[in-house]
Amino acid sequence: MSTAVQDRPFGSILVASLLLLGLLGPVPARAELPVESTGQVVTLPAPAPHWAWVADPLLRRSTLVDLDRGKTLGMVSAGFGPIMPMLAAGRGEVMVAETHYSRGSRGERTDVLTLYDMRTLAPTAEVVLPPKRAISAVPSNHATLTDDERFAVVFNLTPAASISVVDLAERRLAGEIATPGCSLVYAVSGRRIAMLCLDGALLVIALDEGGGEASRKRSAPFFDPQVDPITEKGVRIGDRWLFASFEGYLHEVDLSGEVPAFAEPWSLFDDGQRSDEWRIGGAQHLALHRKSGRLFALMHQGGVDTHKESGSEVWVYDLAGRKLLQRIELESPGLTIMGFPIEVPEDWIWPLSSIASGIVNAIGSAMGGDEIRATQDETPLLAVTSNFGGGIALYDALTGDFLRRIYSGNMTNVGLIAPFGGQAP
Repeated sequence: MSTAVQDRPFGSILVASLLLLGLLGPVPARAELPVESTGQVVTLPAPAPHWAWVADPLLRRSTLVDLDRGKTLGMVSAGFGPIMPMLAAGRGEVMVAETHYSRGSRGERTDVLTLYDMRTLAPTAEVVLPPKRAISAVPSNHATLTDDERFAVVFNLTPAASISVVDLAERRLAGEIATPGCSLVYAVSGRRIAMLCLDGALLVIALDEGGGEASRKRSAPFFDPQVDPITEKGVRIGDRWLFASFEGYLHEVDLSGEVPAFAEPWSLFDDGQRSDEWRIGGAQHLALHRKSGRLFALMHQGGVDTHKESGSEVWVYDLAGRKLLQRIELESPGLTIMGFPIEVPEDWIWPLSSIASGIVNAIGSAMGGDEIRATQDETPLLAVTSNFGGGIALYDALTGDFLRRIYSGNMTNVGLIAPFGGQAP
């Protein structure tokens, strides 16, 4: 091995270094930064329509993000597994069903429903749950609030299915209700909860004043789970829930009456699109803007059983007319590493900057979109995230125009909700 550098006198190295520094010009003076004040407690303003929660199972938290400013407003810790915060706007509280192990990923298990103040994000109370709440990679519809915000309902799976009911007024566990063969929880009016069953039926449970079971009704099957099962990732408009099937048929369930009513399913694809193997996909592949009646669906091209693959486009439908309005080709949601964005500096010289930007965008676009949500205001945003990064791509939900990217600070985004426009989507 050459030892030329090792044998060179230290003085020569020092002189050469000084000459090099001289050629590069004078070292700029350090900027004097203001001393940061620590220990501040900040109170959030009233929630805005373009705020959203983005969960990160790796960092075990859910982050509150201002989509307009691209700014992180705060976060809540969540314990083990992905989480989905629930907003009780009338109570000014955020609620999270959490699981904690005494030794991190093992040891004694404790499940709790933790209540956080919406303005400070400080925990204000917790209710101990039976240690059996369901935990899965996609946490949608694992817990919900009744419409009057009196009760929180948490789905359990051991593999026996049940629900835990928490009385939010009295801060106590109201009880557990067995729901054999039926899973997940979907809120509907009248202090009722709907659940999907193994045979394709729907179970509707009404709660009494104490949080116990007042009644239960089970419908006939409305889809065939052996031929074309629906996904569990539904969206709500009033007392209707919409579910897409693996083969791309939209099922509409009307729960306004005592007995569920099921509309005739309609296809999200025409014959040509089916021949081209367009399919629904992603971890949360439906979103809805209620006022305009627009339904958004993540789409990709792939074979049978690819319903979990990321989407390359978002297709926009008119619900009333049951027709396709627009196809939005997705931009990259943004590459990140350890929560930090990978971006090409603006002062890089061309063509280096052009080449680097092309590589970053190509990789980011190949990641695709995994979750979509729409805000519910007059100027709605459509947010698209990837499970493999902390970036969020934002679109105008009415025109489909790409607006910008923002970053949540998360290592990964698994669990996206935009609940600050009234009724939960």
